[in-house]
Amino acid sequence: MAGGGAAWVLPALLLAAGALGKPTVRQERARPGAAQHEDRPGFQYDHEAFLGKEEARSFDQLSPEESRERLGKIVDRIDDNKDGYITTEELKTWIKRVQKRYIYENVAKVWKDYDLNKDDKIAWEEYKQATYGYYLENPEEFQDATDQHSFKKMLPRDERRFKTADLDGDLAATREEFTAFLHPEEFEHMKNIVVLETLEDIDKNEDGFVDQDEYIADMFANEEGGPEPDWVITEREQFSDFRDLNKDGKMDKDEIQHWILPQDYDHALAEARHLVYESDVDKDQKLTKEEVLDNWNMFVGSQATNYGEDLTRNHDEL
Repeated sequence: MAGGGAAWVLPALLLAAGALGKPTVRQERARPGAAQHEDRPGFQYDHEAFLGKEEARSFDQLSPEESRERLGKIVDRIDDNKDGYITTEELKTWIKRVQKRYIYENVAKVWKDYDLNKDDKIAWEEYKQATYGYYLENPEEFQDATDQHSFKKMLPRDERRFKTADLDGDLAATREEFTAFLHPEEFEHMKNIVVLETLEDIDKNEDGFVDQDEYIADMFANEEGGPEPDWVITEREQFSDFRDLNKDGKMDKDEIQHWILPQDYDHALAEARHLVYESDVDKDQKLTKEEVLDNWNMFVGSQATNYGEDLTRNHDEL
């Protein structure tokens, strides 16, 4: 577990298999700190930042020769001013574009599941029916206390988030409003919701704060009761030194926001700088196509990105 700043805080959603299908809880709140650079085996972090998760996964099915060839075409796209060099700024712009594309593609994939009347809006009632309809109509099937608690907690939480995303207050989300609902970490007016949901998830004693034990419990369950591993001890130090800013032994909402949504950390810029640093052989702080291709396995995988499809896209639409 890397102990750094925070970044993507993804929503905890209740997704239906279909209209009136049995809903299941899927927690997707990313661990704060996930956006700090970490070198997973095989440069997985770099591949996902540079390509997006789905494209990175499909690049892994290509031969090394195919990966290098397609990477060369991507480099040509990144070089906006066509001067033969890839700058940190150009790389940052590309990485942000990849992130944005993923978000809007994700919304497009689920849109039809919720826009039941096909009016190109998703009303709160449509979302509630698609997601919670089975539970609301068949409460007897949810006798398990854990299930009941989950659904009773998540329905009002989703409604609160939906109404915050619904800027015009008509209880019907446009695509942009629904994007804010599904990806609140990307929208300024949703930040308070991101912080509140994080607090609610971690604050087990419900005192309105996150103490050190709650902070650790969100990352590590010491089920065997043995000594804590070194990374947990490091995280305790991180909590005392960098999370608990006013040194009162707990985090309030402002400190939680500083932790999970730091204003001074740009994920795309940090990754761009890392890629340039690791590949810039002549240390002129920019990359030639040859430098990228010589270090190709840091940027992309091979049979180790279904990128053939992406090469045909008009990225300017994003």
